Amino acid sequence: MRLSQSFIPTLKETPKEAQITSHRLMLRAGLVRQTTSGIYAWLPTGLRVLRRISDIIREEQDRINAQEVLMPTIQSADLWRRSGRYDAYGPEMLRIQDRHQRELLYGPTNEEMITDLFGQSVKSYKDLPQVLYQIQWKFRDEVRPRFGVMRGREFLMKDAYSFDVDYASALTNYRRMLLSYLRIFQRLGVRAVPMRADTGPIGGDLSYEFLVLAPTGESSVFYDSTLEEQDWLAEAVDFNDPQALEEFFNRVTVPYAATDEVHDVEAWKAVPSDRKREGRGIEVGHIFYFSNKYTESMGITVSGHDGVPFHPEMGSYGIGVSRLVGAIIEAKHDENGIIWPDSVAPFRAVILNLKMGDADCDRVCECLYTSASQQFLYDDRSERAGVKFADADLMGHPWQIVVGPRGANAGVVELKRRATGERREVSVDEALTLVMAS
Repeated sequence: MRLSQSFIPTLKETPKEAQITSHRLMLRAGLVRQTTSGIYAWLPTGLRVLRRISDIIREEQDRINAQEVLMPTIQSADLWRRSGRYDAYGPEMLRIQDRHQRELLYGPTNEEMITDLFGQSVKSYKDLPQVLYQIQWKFRDEVRPRFGVMRGREFLMKDAYSFDVDYASALTNYRRMLLSYLRIFQRLGVRAVPMRADTGPIGGDLSYEFLVLAPTGESSVFYDSTLEEQDWLAEAVDFNDPQALEEFFNRVTVPYAATDEVHDVEAWKAVPSDRKREGRGIEVGHIFYFSNKYTESMGITVSGHDGVPFHPEMGSYGIGVSRLVGAIIEAKHDENGIIWPDSVAPFRAVILNLKMGDADCDRVCECLYTSASQQFLYDDRSERAGVKFADADLMGHPWQIVVGPRGANAGVVELKRRATGERREVSVDEALTLVMAS
């Protein structure tokens, strides 16, 4: 994309309403714009980040044989009455009526709808287990939306739901999902620590939150430092082996880690002092097991192996996709702007032409751009070099390919790594190789 032709409205000044770093940088870098309280339009570069995050989530959910569906954002109030949650959920639910006075709602979550869809189609234990997921917009009418996309009213979420014949099978799916989540967050370039947590309005008995450690997090957290040392991507765990999953789960969840809501002071005393860590975290994922709470309340049964009907066991698993954009920025930035991990950056690199109109500069830049135009942003504006450098740092591209007259004449460019600030002169071909390999 050529910056001179793009819709990336960067800002030099920070809007007054932006209270935290991610909100300020998302507005300044032209990722989003607020349309009304707690609701944001995603502009081209912000949307590219959302899609890259979503692609990684899909790959890892598909890896554990979860199947993607897409449910509507508008749900019938009758579904929620069947589960008993319509009146209990609270004012965060946006309740509406259509022209025929039918009561509807903008879905804050999808346990009722997925349970109903499951019940319409699955009638026998032979069709279990089932794990279904979607990436869809949701709405919760927060009383005080703040912090940009971190606590907005409309948000993009990945929600998955498992259906199993018994507790043992449900626990295996729960453990499988926990490993999938750890892999997802590591691929996204952030450390998200799994912590025991309150179940909240979803209900259930087994609950883990995944929190990105950042000073601006809303939750106080306490954890054993051994959880910072694991390389989840290197884990050769067989997703289809219940025993291997159990051993992995026990190894991950035994070290102490909890939010302030469920913090156990006595258990915390047993953690060696040199391994105790306290801080703040941003919740980006939550997994629940809640037995047959919804299948029973909604009257969903399947036939067992003995012909006796039973209510399948369920779990629910969420990732805040749009919230992750803010969380990553909170964890990955400096005083100059965003520092995108390679895996989620909207562009692999930005090409900075320091002298537009110079034959050598233009030739080298065009050569670089045509080599990977969908993955490079080309700053071809007639702006001072200082402006281009400042915007490149603000937008957080992992690499900056700097093309000046002297270097271009010699066939070399300056390559800067945004995360470290390291600079070096390399040939055009070497620059392409290094950037594309990252």
